[in-house]
Amino acid sequence: MAQPNPKLDGDILVIDDEPILRELLADWLKDAGYQVRTAPHCQAGIKALAEAPAALIVTDMLMPGPCAELAVVELKRAAPSAPLIALSGSFGSDRLSIEAVLAAGAALALPKPLRRAQLLAAVRALIGAPAAAMSETG
Repeated sequence: MAQPNPKLDGDILVIDDEPILRELLADWLKDAGYQVRTAPHCQAGIKALAEAPAALIVTDMLMPGPCAELAVVELKRAAPSAPLIALSGSFGSDRLSIEAVLAAGAALALPKPLRRAQLLAAVRALIGAPAAAMSETG
């Protein structure tokens, strides 16, 4: 029997204000075997983190309410041990830089459009394989 993965203490929280993208990201992660919760904006994500820990946060950077580096700071304050993947189609613009979100505490910054394999590789690098996949190999 495989040992539990200590990095997977909780599920993955996906935060995005675009419902189609939020559900697509959640579906990709669920299909890979991860447990996933979703939130429609940063404040709802902070509330979800107060209710239960997350192993990882995957969040869009430009949404209503706190966004960009401020969102990273607030989400990391709510869940300091959870790595955060910042997503945006606006990295490199005047209002958002990869360097700024990494400096604010994001573990990774991935530009949109995002491919499934790219997201899953980033998630595995940060928190490992899902428990179901570990028990199949263990």
